[in-house]
Amino acid sequence: MLVSMSDPLLVLGSRVTHGYPGAMLRSRLDKALALYHGQQIIVSGRGEAGPMATYLIERGVPAERVVVEPDATSTNENLENAHRLVPDAVLQVVTNDFHVLRTALWAWHLGIAVHLYPARTPWRLMPRNYLREVLATPHSAARIAWRRIRG
Repeated sequence: MLVSMSDPLLVLGSRVTHGYPGAMLRSRLDKALALYHGQQIIVSGRGEAGPMATYLIERGVPAERVVVEPDATSTNENLENAHRLVPDAVLQVVTNDFHVLRTALWAWHLGIAVHLYPARTPWRLMPRNYLREVLATPHSAARIAWRRIRG
């Protein structure tokens, strides 16, 4: 899969506190800013997309380059909803390092072309999030297997 500089970045949502992105989400947004070369940036997540857009715009991304997807509540919905917006693109997905495997599993299952860019997880958030992912990844794999069995 060949990624083009014009393929959109997709930043997956994460915790927002009092209308401001939390540390983990800021790491994703900062990674997107480092990767940004004028392409669209899709910010995705219910209750998260608005503050994400504000964060990017305040740091110099033109508002017309930021696409808000405000409905997704899970990794698979983030991917599905963004894919509907740009069905022919390779989504350049930004998420935290611990979340890359599960994101790749969902993209594979959904048949969505992605290139994943891991953002560094803040040190103090690593234990809790890596532990959560130890449980969430097999759960997602089982959901995917079930969906494939059911057809």
